[in-house]
Amino acid sequence: MSAATPADGVATASHMDTERPSRQQKTILLGRFTGAFGIRGQVKLESWTEPRDSIFRYQPWILRSADGAEREISGVRGKSSGKVVVADVPGVADRDAAEALRGTEILVSRAALPPPSAGEFYWVDLEDLQVVNLEGVDFGRVSHLFSTGANDVLVARGERERMIPFLEPDVIREVDFDAGRITVDWDADF
Repeated sequence: MSAATPADGVATASHMDTERPSRQQKTILLGRFTGAFGIRGQVKLESWTEPRDSIFRYQPWILRSADGAEREISGVRGKSSGKVVVADVPGVADRDAAEALRGTEILVSRAALPPPSAGEFYWVDLEDLQVVNLEGVDFGRVSHLFSTGANDVLVARGERERMIPFLEPDVIREVDFDAGRITVDWDADF
């Protein structure tokens, strides 16, 4: 299996308790608005999809402002334009309205993403899975993952936080969604 960035590839059933949102109910951060583009209300955005303009395929968007307020929006269109991605957002008709979106995060429901390819999974699918090493030491649950450029890193939080390189099969030995567990070859003292 391989880890996929938030906008790439997939998983199967996951074992979660009823208080946690199901994988399909979770949202995934795909980008954010970075400022106005021109004077007609177009907005520049940073996209973490690959290719970057494929962000427009996943709608509706949930826009989350800096104060945490969320609203859903559909019908956003756009394209890559040189080094930026430019969007036409319904209801945004001038530069001031476009600039007001600066910093707003763009999220989508996990259910809006395409089904994962065999042997892949979205990072969000790994969140909340239990992490244990080969000796059976419980490292806690997956909090989140991030990329360093060199490799991805899984963050497990239990009695303390551990950052584990997401290197398959050397470090990440097994991802078992049915059991709700990731087995790692990682020393408990690290």
